[in-house]
Amino acid sequence: MRDFGHAGAALCAGAGEYESSSQRHAGLSPPVALQRRFAATLHLCRAPAEHSAAANNPNDRHVLMAYRLATLASVIFTIALALAFAQPAAGLTPVPDFGSNPGNLLMYEHAPPGLPADAPLVVVLHGCLQDAAVMEGTGWTALADAWRFYLVYAQQQSTNNPASCFNFFEPGDQARGAGEPLSIKQMVDRMLADHAIDSRRVFVVGFSAGGAMAAVMAATYPDVFAGAAVLAGLPYQCATNAADAFACMKPGRDKTPQQWGDLVRAAHPTFAGAYPRLSIWTGTADSTVVPSNAAELVEQWTQVHQSDQVADLADTVDGYPHRTYRDQAGVPVVETYEITDMGHAVGIDPQFSYRTVGRTVGQPAGTCGTAGPYMLDRDICSAYRIAGAFGLDPTARPTVAAAVR
Repeated sequence: MRDFGHAGAALCAGAGEYESSSQRHAGLSPPVALQRRFAATLHLCRAPAEHSAAANNPNDRHVLMAYRLATLASVIFTIALALAFAQPAAGLTPVPDFGSNPGNLLMYEHAPPGLPADAPLVVVLHGCLQDAAVMEGTGWTALADAWRFYLVYAQQQSTNNPASCFNFFEPGDQARGAGEPLSIKQMVDRMLADHAIDSRRVFVVGFSAGGAMAAVMAATYPDVFAGAAVLAGLPYQCATNAADAFACMKPGRDKTPQQWGDLVRAAHPTFAGAYPRLSIWTGTADSTVVPSNAAELVEQWTQVHQSDQVADLADTVDGYPHRTYRDQAGVPVVETYEITDMGHAVGIDPQFSYRTVGRTVGQPAGTCGTAGPYMLDRDICSAYRIAGAFGLDPTARPTVAAAVR
């Protein structure tokens, strides 16, 4: 088990998500609901500066000790609950053997029947205190059925992280050829070996800690992923330890575009190809991962693509501000969505019906997501918009140059 700082960061990230959700425990599995209630009740999530002040104040050291004891109790409580209530991801197929798996992750696949040769692949990464089954509620499985592509849902284990967060802030889990990034890349390799997938059209999507890990995957494996979507996530290597993770989430970290871009290039120094396109999403009322992180992501990835930080197109999509940034050749390489007044969540639209390719008469089309904690009905289907930007809509021309590299 990792140290108190790591455990506290994971638990507090989860508790922050808990506090920011208007849905609270509705629809959660027993271990997740109880863990959130436990963490919030013990008030574990004081800011790092408060911990430091407590350590330096003789009259307040008992608070720091209480924090440490409570954190240890929470870790034990979390793991016990996870073991007691662990269930497989509903509707997904587990893939137990996909390589050396140095990150000790779980892999689930969704392979709609009768897919054509050279179908695309999307990897989906969940947030803290979530799992693969929960992420199906964002609408990706139904969209894969409608638009005919493969899915991988990677899942964290509580033995790696007490709150089931992907360890985007651990140096060993943000480097090429190591840890969790290598495990996720091995999942892609297994899918390519098992199915007729177009290796030029592999994408990764993540929310919160999964969003931060999606940025990790885009930086460390630009030769694997043609595009990435970061929803309420962080720039690559904003954090390199647990304390950094807190600071990056809130109030955020400011670097120059050059500094951010250098971090990405250092992740794979010999890479000379086209970097993945980024779709960046934030809720303007997100108090867990503050919206300034989206601006820093724009600076990082426009700089990587040798673009400037001025949007070439500013429009409105489904009622929300949308901006597009193009490279020097005029190709869209970064886009942003700002979901007005939304907190820490994925925007969905359960009333939105997917256009279904090859649907028989009378067969209903799938819809975009199921409302629940961190999956809020805001009349915008993020899965649909992201997949469209990646060129996955079989009825439309691709809009992402990287998707056909």
